[in-house]
Amino acid sequence: MTDADDFCPTAEDGAESDQQHPLILQRVQEEPKSWQTVVSNRLKKNCSCTPKKAKSKILGFVPIVKWLPRYQLKKWILGDVMSGLIVGILLVPQSIAYSLLASQDPIYGLYTSFFASIIYALLGTSRHISVGIFGVLCLLVGQVVDRELALAGYLPENSILSSNDSSILLGNSSFGMDCDRSCYAITVGATVTFTAGVYQVLMGIFQVGFVSIYLSDSLLSGFATGASLTILTSQFKYLLGLKIPRPQGWFTLFQTWYSVLSNLQNTNVCDLVTSLVCLMILLPTKELNDRFKAKLKAPIPFELFVVVIATLASHFGNFNIDYGSGVAGTIPTGFLPPQMPLWSLIPNVAVDAFSIAIVGFAITVSLSEMFAKKHGYTVDANQEMYAIGFCNILPSFFRCFTTSAALTKTLVKESTGCQTQISGIITALVLLLVLLVIAPLFYSLQKCVLAVIILVNLRGALRKFLDIPSMWRVNRVDTSIWLVTMATSALVNTELGLLVGVLVSALCVLARTQQAKVLKLGRASNREYYEDVSSYRGLQTLPGVAVFRYDAPIYYANQSLFKKSLYKSAGLDPLREKSRVMKFKKKKEKQQEVPDAKPTHEDEAGVTLMENKSLRSVVIDGSSISFLDTAGVNALKEVRKDYAELGVKVVLAQCNTSVLDSLHRGGYYPKTESDGAEETVIFYTIEDAVRYVQSLSAANGDHDSKC
Repeated sequence: MTDADDFCPTAEDGAESDQQHPLILQRVQEEPKSWQTVVSNRLKKNCSCTPKKAKSKILGFVPIVKWLPRYQLKKWILGDVMSGLIVGILLVPQSIAYSLLASQDPIYGLYTSFFASIIYALLGTSRHISVGIFGVLCLLVGQVVDRELALAGYLPENSILSSNDSSILLGNSSFGMDCDRSCYAITVGATVTFTAGVYQVLMGIFQVGFVSIYLSDSLLSGFATGASLTILTSQFKYLLGLKIPRPQGWFTLFQTWYSVLSNLQNTNVCDLVTSLVCLMILLPTKELNDRFKAKLKAPIPFELFVVVIATLASHFGNFNIDYGSGVAGTIPTGFLPPQMPLWSLIPNVAVDAFSIAIVGFAITVSLSEMFAKKHGYTVDANQEMYAIGFCNILPSFFRCFTTSAALTKTLVKESTGCQTQISGIITALVLLLVLLVIAPLFYSLQKCVLAVIILVNLRGALRKFLDIPSMWRVNRVDTSIWLVTMATSALVNTELGLLVGVLVSALCVLARTQQAKVLKLGRASNREYYEDVSSYRGLQTLPGVAVFRYDAPIYYANQSLFKKSLYKSAGLDPLREKSRVMKFKKKKEKQQEVPDAKPTHEDEAGVTLMENKSLRSVVIDGSSISFLDTAGVNALKEVRKDYAELGVKVVLAQCNTSVLDSLHRGGYYPKTESDGAEETVIFYTIEDAVRYVQSLSAANGDHDSKC
């Protein structure tokens, strides 16, 4: 590799003369390694086992073993106990309520929150997030459960036959034992949860925790908001006491509203009145909690108060018997024996479980990283994958459904003094008390009250619509991704919304690289600094030398756009010039065949076409070109070749090492005739490249060019 040193002389001396020398850097030469060496080193690193490494792996896989011995009891215990109690109290009504979304009995929601709190406390790396029931995942699980129930032959929950009678329709062929609608529903939910957990653990094993970076905040927010609209719609039948099945497939939002409006005459007045009263209580009280959260040591559990009062009113008013109001029903105490997932069902739910796994992991990692950054510690994305995966695998044997981190409960946990995941264990103890003693007391709790609790907790997601104008002003691309993802999730299909959001995000990234334009640069008057002449005043351009910058990688999708933009900015399209020259030559040959033909004014202009062009050199600033592929290297070779045919020199400056390596491998640099070695001229500054091309012009007798 040789650097250019034949620059035009200057009249300056001393320090000024030193500045004229080009910058020369020595590349670090990496020793080539065979693939056998690389594989051997990888195996030694990942497969070797020493006592120290085994201890590190165990402590890393079960983080509580690492941080619990350093627990500061006097300093942290009060905050952890307080936050654990508050979150546990809030989780009781929410766990029962969100069971409706997952098409499960209330007891299974309590099971899910209990097991998730304990397992994440053992395996999680975040000190603050609360893992448990999350509305969007409950909706996704519920859609799968309802679909499989219909395929198995079970009648809808609110049909004329009771749930016990519906087991006769299946013929019990799936289990070889008596299993009613409720039993099969949790079996489907647990199988989906198990499959999603396996996906998450496998992603942790293969170190693919980085996939979360491809789910942007705008994508996740749009997906959650769209799913919230679907959740809102699905709860209206409970608010009105309507007995209609949940629609399946695409456009469920429209199907649900059609069913609700078609059955308005069947509204249960008792449920409607109860829903309105609960809404009138919970909406303002939740707003008060939000407004005065800085002054309150802990949020007031108005949801629990409403659940207790509504349960007492329903019990003593005989709402279920006298008015036909839907109630939670029998909630047993204690735990059921473990049960294996239904293996034959896994192929049916594998695709659904994958989308559920991705959403659950992405939300958990984004929340854990957000709170870790806020409080000054780090989390391990792959360990979070393990943690949330086992929060799904192990509870699935105890009739639980899918879990992830939840923002609202995490905010409550943080604001009430949480310091470590000891608060999660306290939360689990509160839920254990409910499971062992209190659960049967919620028998008369109306389902419409649970639906109100779900709606009230959707306020945060629905408020995102008020942020659209400000989001649009900040970044229109991100807002467009948000709108497309939200609309697809809400109006078409929830899972499809996630896929569409990912595809739109990828297309937006590609579009940004294709919208990049070549910028013409000028030199600052008092420094050797070049910037866009269309963005800054007072920049000077050099006679005969044009400096350009391209703010994007050059690859197969935009290489033609790069050339077109460069030729347009330079004001000289070599392909068009060559076409003109060829036309002129053909015309001249025809004229030579005619003896007395005289050249026209157009012919004279064609002869002097290139002589009137002032461009002699092109310098391309490669500092913003992050990478080149084969098509990109070929594009640069074509640019250099096309301009060389017109007598215009093209050089590159300020390329990073990745681009330099790509140019070297792609054969960009010409080889000398003597020894066949590459004639490499590398410029690390634009100024060096400009002086070099000016020196070439001076050597060729172009006295208008100045250093």
